Amino acid sequence: MLDHTSKEISERKALVINPAKTCQPIGAMYAALGIHNCLPHSHGSQGCCSFHRMHLTRHFRDPIVASTSSFTEGASVFGGSANLKTSIKNVFSVYKPDVIAINTTCLSETIGDDLPSTISDSEIPEGKHVFHANTPSYAGSHVTGFSNMVKAMVTHFSEGTGDGSNNKVNLIPGYTEPGDMREIKRIAKLLDIPNILFPDTSGVVDSPMTGKYNMYPKGGTKVVELIDTGSSMATVALGKFASEAAANELEKKCKVASHPLNLPIGVKATDEFIMELVKITGKDVPDELEEERGMLVDIMTDTHHHYHGKRVAIFGDPDHVMALTEFTLSLGMKPVYVVTGTPGKAFEKEVNGMLESSNVEGRVKASGDLFELHQWVKNEPVDLLIGNTYGKYIARAEDIPLVRFGFPNMDRSIHSYFPVVGYKGAMRLMEMIGNALLERVDRDALDEDFELVL
Repeated sequence: MLDHTSKEISERKALVINPAKTCQPIGAMYAALGIHNCLPHSHGSQGCCSFHRMHLTRHFRDPIVASTSSFTEGASVFGGSANLKTSIKNVFSVYKPDVIAINTTCLSETIGDDLPSTISDSEIPEGKHVFHANTPSYAGSHVTGFSNMVKAMVTHFSEGTGDGSNNKVNLIPGYTEPGDMREIKRIAKLLDIPNILFPDTSGVVDSPMTGKYNMYPKGGTKVVELIDTGSSMATVALGKFASEAAANELEKKCKVASHPLNLPIGVKATDEFIMELVKITGKDVPDELEEERGMLVDIMTDTHHHYHGKRVAIFGDPDHVMALTEFTLSLGMKPVYVVTGTPGKAFEKEVNGMLESSNVEGRVKASGDLFELHQWVKNEPVDLLIGNTYGKYIARAEDIPLVRFGFPNMDRSIHSYFPVVGYKGAMRLMEMIGNALLERVDRDALDEDFELVL
């Protein structure tokens, strides 16, 4: 039997148990869905593509379509170049997308397929586009895959000299839900700022029911918009792990200034997002946004006693977790355990800085896993757990309330339609966190009343 408190387990280096992440191609596929009339293509086996589609379909409760190179034993030995050429020809002939966005899998990366040469030798109809991102699953996480695919969009499409001639601001939303992307666009609209949001999965993975199947819904960033990103005034990259690489590439390629920020979750991060847009464009903050902020601060003040001093464990994607750590600290909570499965020393440095400035002692780990998080919780319990679906096993075992947050969330529905970013998103998060804590209090009080009756 494994001893959860053993020193050997806490110091293990070469083994991951229940990783707090999934693989790169899933993130790349999700990013590709944010291009209008785009079909994601998995360069590998059918099993890989099926897994990635299943994961996204279960999270969004919407059919996720993608094609695959369908590797067999021959491709595994001799390479998948022939498979890819045939796939590109068949996809354009049968499914008629405007864009094919190729992500690689472990097998094709290990073989070392030369995708640029293969794509250049393929039959691509005039006016159509094929591009690729290298996304081996044995490195990084789904956030890394998202980042690599968005960077590839810039490399393939963006044109211009960063002269701001289109009077627009590029917005890279990070690995967020379509509801979050709608909220980011709403905030920009309230500020009267023309923008190009890319990728944009709103209207794609949350498209309405019309009674007629449409493989390519109305949503997504159009190719002409992707090309036009090189003529924008600036790029605001929300979520440094998921968005900064693309913004830096755009700055390097087209001289469009990069402005990396944390995801706008909570008061401080949303303030920084809005003020950065104001700084870039010179626009004034409208009364509607000021009113929303005032409502959020009022709620935080009225309900402070619900959150103050509560110990919380947070895990998930690094951009989400960093922003959520700052927000829970602003609520008076103590995020004592903070874990992401995505590698990156910058994550640990930033989160530790947040904890130190708030005089909170906690454990922070990048490239962490849920087994170790469970071990920490067993040794020193918390009042609340915030993370994705897989946190339910810790919550059940330790009888801790769980607020489902982030990707994947496969045992609840509708969540992708509602934002967690912006002031309105923060209000929703407070409701979710507050209800989880109060439900626990009510249940404990009921148990005490029952014992008194007995």
